[in-house]
Amino acid sequence: MPRIPLGEWVDRTVDALQIRLEWLFDAISAVVTGMYDAVDAVLSAPEPLLLAGILAVLAWWLRGLLAGVLSFAGLALIDSVELWGEAMATLSLVLVSTLSTLVIAVPLGVWAARSRRVSAVVRPVLDFMQTMPAMVYLIPGIIFFGVGVVPGIIATIIFALPPGVRMTELGIRQVDGELVEAAEAFGTTPRDTLLRVQLPLAVPTIMAGVNQVIMLGLSMVVIAGMVGGGGLGGAVYRAIGNVDIGLGFEAGVSIVILAMYLDRITGELGRQVSPLGRRAAARAGAASGGRRIWNHRPQPVFAVVGVVVLALIAGGMSVFGEDRGGGSAGGSGVGEGRKVTIGYIPWDEGIASTYLWKEVLERRGFTVQTQQLEAGALYTGLAGGQIDFQTNSWLPVTHDQYWKKYGDRLEDLGSWYGPTSLELAVPAYVDGVDSLADLKGRSGTFKGRIIGIEPSAGMMRLLKEEVLPAYGLEDEYEVVDGSTPGMLAELKRAYQKKEPVLTTLWSPHWAYSSYPLKKLGDPKEAWGSGDMVHTLARKGFSSDHPEIGAWLKDFKLTEKQLTGLEAEIQRAGKGEEQTAVRTWLKKNPQVEDAMAPL
Repeated sequence: MPRIPLGEWVDRTVDALQIRLEWLFDAISAVVTGMYDAVDAVLSAPEPLLLAGILAVLAWWLRGLLAGVLSFAGLALIDSVELWGEAMATLSLVLVSTLSTLVIAVPLGVWAARSRRVSAVVRPVLDFMQTMPAMVYLIPGIIFFGVGVVPGIIATIIFALPPGVRMTELGIRQVDGELVEAAEAFGTTPRDTLLRVQLPLAVPTIMAGVNQVIMLGLSMVVIAGMVGGGGLGGAVYRAIGNVDIGLGFEAGVSIVILAMYLDRITGELGRQVSPLGRRAAARAGAASGGRRIWNHRPQPVFAVVGVVVLALIAGGMSVFGEDRGGGSAGGSGVGEGRKVTIGYIPWDEGIASTYLWKEVLERRGFTVQTQQLEAGALYTGLAGGQIDFQTNSWLPVTHDQYWKKYGDRLEDLGSWYGPTSLELAVPAYVDGVDSLADLKGRSGTFKGRIIGIEPSAGMMRLLKEEVLPAYGLEDEYEVVDGSTPGMLAELKRAYQKKEPVLTTLWSPHWAYSSYPLKKLGDPKEAWGSGDMVHTLARKGFSSDHPEIGAWLKDFKLTEKQLTGLEAEIQRAGKGEEQTAVRTWLKKNPQVEDAMAPL
């Protein structure tokens, strides 16, 4: 059967939409960004524990004293693990996504409930939207909106829309038909019947849909973190990329706390605004014969007064209190506080050079933000202007596919290190394997696996499409996609057990100084010639920041300097990259003067 070029049709359609509807995507991006920034500004302004108190009072009012105490304890825990800012960013993303979803879902659900023809058309579309893997929505999202919170919010809206529509339609259809007929018999208009009879009685089901929308939104935060969405999703993504169990656990617990709080609050709101829910709560209260202390709920007026007082205190402290931004040099020096965004792939030389430039630029007065991204998202962000520059482009081989696609929208500021080499490596204690040709017939030694890195890396494409076929190994070995830290963790585990392991590696890399490794020879030169490590910037960056552009063009590091910086970062541990850079610069002050002379 001939192959149907479905993917090519989709690619051409997306390209056409990107060109013809760019104005629309820009407008949507501006609106969504404005909504997100506004909500995030409100949530980030107060002191963390004061906002936690406000949210706890809300929980106390709706669910009782015990719920309020537990809410405050959970939110205080988020603040204690220093993830409050990320949690508020996540809450902002969820709130904007939920409100946007409900604006679409409720009217569409009402329309589907009142028209069987509309319902028949909408149902298969919702089935398609709900069963499509959520990550697929990020691909057109990145192309249309670039990296950042916007593609994450758009993907979340699409992913969370089906339950909102379905539950609204279901709630209205479940209203007793005799009640609707009675309302119509008394001359009630269809509009009043909907607003005064059907919607009030459908509120519990609709609120269940709202709850599902919120939970699906929270489930998307990690995926949004992969495209620069930030928040707790970004923390989880960094933890995955760095195999940082501690950070991953802290971010995961923080997401669970937010999910439980929102779940309980929306569930109780559904009961409070529904006539049926209020009557059920009243019967339950009467049957209990009195409330215990942990079920005590304040009168609405006291709860409102408490929230207002805490909000005023929080607002006063945010205005008159100390700055909690934590920025370094910021407003003084050459940069005068101008913002620069550096993107990076979690490869060791990329992490080292990124945080080196972050420290140097902050000392020069710039405000620097770093974003960890996959290679495809990083190049898309550069081409779209959301990322200012990155220092880890391996050209002309490893990242050739991205350069061909985006090169006309990027500035090449030159190479700062090279030449490099790509290779497969094995521990020195593995006998009889010295080149790629020796791997033939030895798959059992390595369990038939080659431990790889990020699937988006050009090295992985080259390995699968060129290197393995050149030596006839494509049917004998499985390339395990993963991440650079994951590959290094597997290498460490194998060395501890003295087991054979076959991994992707490149030179320079600190692993060669930490473990006795053998680079497998490449007699057929399937890997190609060595790359140079380039700095790439968005189009127009050198014009906007001529001093940084000039510094980056002159940037160079020797192998001794680079491997020394990487080793310092390894010694400092995960999350201490900036501290490691400062320690290294104290030992190598000439590097900073050469990088950015004043």
